[in-house]
Amino acid sequence: MASFIEQNFIPVEAHIKEHPVWFKRFDAVWTPTVLVMDSDGEERWRIEGYLPKDDFRAQLEMGLARLDVVHKRWEEAERRYAHVVESYPKSKAAPEALYWRNVSRYSRSHDAGELQSVAKELEQRYPDSVWTLKSTVWKHSA
Repeated sequence: MASFIEQNFIPVEAHIKEHPVWFKRFDAVWTPTVLVMDSDGEERWRIEGYLPKDDFRAQLEMGLARLDVVHKRWEEAERRYAHVVESYPKSKAAPEALYWRNVSRYSRSHDAGELQSVAKELEQRYPDSVWTLKSTVWKHSA
């Protein structure tokens, strides 16, 4: 985990009692709060509260994928989201990653079939997920 973080992030740690201004600036209401920011200092992903190691890693990878989406790097976003789905299929991040994997595919190809297929896949794999609900609009579109 440490090498993954070192390779992909510039970690900055702040204790609430030592840096209360930072907590106010970033609207941190609970600890730990992890922000994934882009090179301009814009927040792109937020993780609040403790998570077990695999779920935390999945969320960090979701943050990197979100950066790719924001910068319209569709192939890289698709790859990162697919990795979350494949590596952490039982995590809370997996249904969201599956959803955004196919949104990234669609954004690259403009093939509506990518949206239809993810709606069906979400329904099969994660029937109770909010991401399945969000994809229902695509089930019968063409």
